[in-house]
Amino acid sequence: MIIASAGGLAAADLDEAFARLADPQGQAWRIAEADILREWSRSGSAAMDLLLQRAEAAMDAGDLETAIGHLTALTDHAPDFAAGFQARAAALAMTGQFGPALADLRRTLELEPRHFAALTQLGAMLEEMGDDARALAAYRASLAIHPNQQEAIDGQARLERRRIGTDI
Repeated sequence: MIIASAGGLAAADLDEAFARLADPQGQAWRIAEADILREWSRSGSAAMDLLLQRAEAAMDAGDLETAIGHLTALTDHAPDFAAGFQARAAALAMTGQFGPALADLRRTLELEPRHFAALTQLGAMLEEMGDDARALAAYRASLAIHPNQQEAIDGQARLERRRIGTDI
C-alpha cells in the first residue's frame, strides 16, 4: 500500500488546497491546483514515481505502448495510487481502448473522489462515445470541484448548447 510521501501535504493542507481551488474568485486557485497536482504525482515510493515519470515521458513522445507498459507496472505495484490509474486511462483512451480506460477512471475516482482531472477525462471520453448526458454530468462534477478548469468549462458549454439546440 502506498502512503503519502514524506514532505507531501498533510490531509488538512490538501483539504485547504481544495477549498482554495473551489473559490472561483481571484487567482489563489492556480497555486492550489499546482499544489494538488504535485501531491497527486507523489506515490510515496521513489521507484513508483520514476515509473510515472517514464510513462509521462513516453506519452509525450507518442510511445503509448511503452507508456501503458510502465503504467501497468505502476498500477500492479501501487494499486492505491490514483495518478497511476488516471494516467493509464489517458494512454488507453488515446489508443481507443475506452473500456479499460473507463475501468481505470473508475478506480481513480474510488481512490480520490475529488480527482477533477479524471472527472474531466471521463466527460471527454463519454462525449466522444456519444453519451452526452453522462458526459455533461461528469463535466459538472469536475467543475463543482475545480470551477476554473477550462476543458470542463468548454465541454459543459458545448454539451449544453447541443442539448438546447443552436440551429436556426
